[in-house]
This record gives sequence, C-alpha cells and structure tokens, in this order.
Amino acid sequence: MTNQLTRHKQEIRKQNVFYPNRISADLILGSANFPSNHAWSKSSIIPKVGVLFVVICFLLYVLWGTLDVTIADCTECNFSDETVHARLNESYLVCNEVPADHRVFVHDRALRDYQALPMIYFVTPTYPRREQIPELIRLAYTLLHVPRIHWILANDLKACNAYIDGLLKRFDLETKVRFAHHSFILGLPFTHLASPMPEFYRRKKPMPRGVANRRAAIQWLRQRNITNGILYFGDDDNTYDLKLFSEIRDTQRVSMFPVGLIEEYSVSGPVVRKGKVVGFLDSWVAERRWPVDMAGFATNLAYMAEYPNASMPYKPGYEEDLFLRSIRLNLNIIEPKANNCTEILVWHTQTKNRERTTLRISNKYLDDRSNLGTLIKSLDVMGIANSSDNEGRRAVISKNGKAKPLSYFLS
Repeated sequence: MTNQLTRHKQEIRKQNVFYPNRISADLILGSANFPSNHAWSKSSIIPKVGVLFVVICFLLYVLWGTLDVTIADCTECNFSDETVHARLNESYLVCNEVPADHRVFVHDRALRDYQALPMIYFVTPTYPRREQIPELIRLAYTLLHVPRIHWILANDLKACNAYIDGLLKRFDLETKVRFAHHSFILGLPFTHLASPMPEFYRRKKPMPRGVANRRAAIQWLRQRNITNGILYFGDDDNTYDLKLFSEIRDTQRVSMFPVGLIEEYSVSGPVVRKGKVVGFLDSWVAERRWPVDMAGFATNLAYMAEYPNASMPYKPGYEEDLFLRSIRLNLNIIEPKANNCTEILVWHTQTKNRERTTLRISNKYLDDRSNLGTLIKSLDVMGIANSSDNEGRRAVISKNGKAKPLSYFLS
C-alpha cells in the first residue's frame, strides 16, 4: 500500500513539473499535445504581447513628458532656497512714469500714423558706474527714433536717482528741436524704477547683475495687467540698428535673431534651415537648452501671459535659458528675424568699465571764480569723478603747452 502511494505521488509530481523547453517547442510547432486554452497559447500570446508593448510605450511617454515638463518649469531647481530667500527681500520703487507719448513726429510721419502698431516695452537694467549716464544718453537718442515704444529703465539702487529722473524728464518734456520754423517736443514714454539687487546676491561671485531689474519690470507689467505688446530686454551698453524694432514688433510668440560681438565667436544666434530654427551658434553652450544672448530674442506679452509663473532666476549665465524655459519655449514656435538670421541688428558693444576717478584739487578753487566747481560737481552727481583735497591724481591746468598749478590762474 505504501509503495502504491509513493508511486502515485511521483506520478502527480511528474504531471506538475514545468518543462520550459517543451512548452517553447509546442508553441513553435503548434503541438497538438499543448492545450489550446493554456495561458500562453499561440492564439493568445500575440495580442497579449501587443498590449504589453503598448502599455510600456505609454508609460515611457508619460515618464518622458513628466521629465520634460519638470525641466521646462524648473527655472529655479538648483537654487530654490536662494530664490526664496531673495524673494523675501525683493522690492522696487516707481520713481517716475510718463505713459503718454509727447512726440509729434517720428521720422517723417506724424505720431498718429503709428497708433495701430503694437507697443514695444523696452526694459533696460542699469546700475551706478562711471559709464552709466553717457550710455543712457546714447540709448535715449536711439529710442527717440522709434515709434510706439515704452522705456522701462530699472536702476540697481534702493532709492530713486534724482539725476537720472531729471534726465528722463528732459527727454520727455523739455527738449525741443527747431525745424522749418517749428518747435517739436521730443517726448518718450518711460517708467523709472529703483530695483535693488537683494543683498544676499551682492556677496555672490559672480553677481547676477540685471536680474532684479528685469524681474521688477516683469512685475510692473503684471501689476498693470499689460498683456498686449512686445517685451524686449535691451541693455544700456548695446548698439541697436533701428531696423531691429520694426523686425520684433510683429512677434507672435518668441522671435530670435543674431547678436554681434559675443565672446569668442563674436556672434551668438540661431541656426536656420528652410525658415526654421534648428540649433544655435554660441561659443558657450554649458548645457543650456537656449544658448542665446539677452538681446537676441523678443517675447509677445500675450503669449507670456499664458505662463503666469514665468520669471528670470538669479543664476549668472543662465538667465536667458531659464527664462525661456519658464515660458515653455520649443523650437517649432521660434520666429527667426533679421532676414532668416543672416543680419546683425544689435551689437554687444559693452564699454569697458573703469573705477570712478578722484581728482586731487583744493576745495577753495571750486568756487565761482571759474567753471571748475560746477563742472566737477556735475561729474560727481553723474558718478564719473569726484574731488578730494589730499587723494587722487593732482589736477593741473596747462597753457601754451606747459602745465601750471591752479593757483597760477585762480589766485
């Protein structure tokens, strides 16, 4: 009896043994011994493998989309703690603004002829330095030739700069040009902001210069619910061809164009093939998805309004890239300008910054006996030079090719 039970158990084990080679052979040969209703029968394996393949593809697609969105949204992934800290200390003051355009003519046409054109909001970040005032004057005279433009000048100071405010007012209200026995007021619409960099970032090397200013301008636009027009970041040390403004004015979402005098290649800009942007020419890639210069793109404010969290991070060298990621830019929607990016309409001329000069000149000579007192005071207010009784290079006056002390002329 025991032997019979043992043989019976052995037979059961044999029936339950898994023979992978036999099953594979049966699947291939269609063995009659392999039951047709088996879980992995020939009739069912193909559709199930197909379903499994589709599921895997779907999961990979979802995963890739999630990663892509994360990258696109991640304007501050690696520096969120710093950005949160900075936001607590970000502030700006509206020093002065003149929204009305007081110009009568631009070029040879009446200003009213341009009313149908989209407005360009030209954002200029600036900061106190020796070259600041002359560069702003040069830029102002360029912008005076552009119709339908609003200049947002954001200065890196905690308080308003009275000299710059007066300069802007002069360009808006007081400058008159006489032509054919008529006087015309040169009135450029502007907003003057004081937008200091948070102290946290002043200790960083390199400093993210210009970011707080541009962020303040974006905030100013949002607070006024301005969603019509073109946003362009134009630094004060660039040189602009007037053709640039007519090129960017019809930007539908994001337009791009080359910028001259950028680093080693002396140019930075899109590569265009068959009217489409396919890549970028820039000497510093650094894993940037959008390796472009700040002056090399313009954004339609209606498109930007679709992404209310769009911003520019405090990350030196990556400001353009991460701003463009924050508005979900992709290659297909970029509009190449400047004759399919074959022309350079903006140059990063970038004057060389030098330390403020100190003239060693006795204060007793800075009175109304000559023009020197008023002249040096003006240089001091503009941040170009100042005077000292005992520091700096000694000031001398020359006559007939010979240098003489101030006492020779002013005693």
